[in-house]
Amino acid sequence: MFSDDVIEDMNRLAHFLAFDQTSGKGPEGEPSLMILLGNAILPTAEAAFQALAQGRISRLLIAGGIGHSTELLYQAVQTQMRYRHIPTSGRSEAEVLNDIGVQCCAAPQKKILLETASANCGDNALQARRVLDLAGDRSTHITLVQDPLMQLRTDASFRHVWRDRPDVTFLNWPVLVPQLEREGDGLRFAGEGHHSLWSLPRFVSLLLGEIPRLRNAPGGYGPRGAGFIAEVDIPAEIEEIYARLKPVLEADYGDRSF
Repeated sequence: MFSDDVIEDMNRLAHFLAFDQTSGKGPEGEPSLMILLGNAILPTAEAAFQALAQGRISRLLIAGGIGHSTELLYQAVQTQMRYRHIPTSGRSEAEVLNDIGVQCCAAPQKKILLETASANCGDNALQARRVLDLAGDRSTHITLVQDPLMQLRTDASFRHVWRDRPDVTFLNWPVLVPQLEREGDGLRFAGEGHHSLWSLPRFVSLLLGEIPRLRNAPGGYGPRGAGFIAEVDIPAEIEEIYARLKPVLEADYGDRSF
């Protein structure tokens, strides 16, 4: 079992990665475009569809083909009674999520665009822009919704792809910020209805994987590395937390496949 200090470090790192720019409230003001990135954390999709149904956004683009994490979405859908009737096998993430929105969440199909070709986070941004360009959508205010632990990298990916459009601004809304808390001899995610969002191995895998990808240095995805994303400022405090966590988490989960 992790110590209280380790749990606190995990929560602080998760808070950094979630990059919520809305104080949990989502988009406000004049309705604008939202992009939902395919992921297995279904409360993110449900919140996006609710925003569309309520008229808080004018249009929704769902982006996501079939990638290495698509099976996690299939599993999440199949374990939810209200969504179990939706077919998953061999379908893109965007198609599966679209069915959830239209059939179960009162989302109007006429206000939804689908991007079904992308296979990873960076490709999401490229293919999303392609779909918007083909649709003639020149939105300049775009809300991004993603698996909270991938929200910061998603923002950097979109800023990189839209770097020739300084008129475009992105608002990041992860819907929830995951925080672990003790439950008996185990751990759970705090918040009503949030107790089974990620398996603990998957959660640890994302915590350990995101910081190296975000670095603007050789080996990272930033401009001075692979050049896949825009520059991300990683505070020294976050790097210190990561350095403390890595050996502790790898001792329990380092040899597992996620």
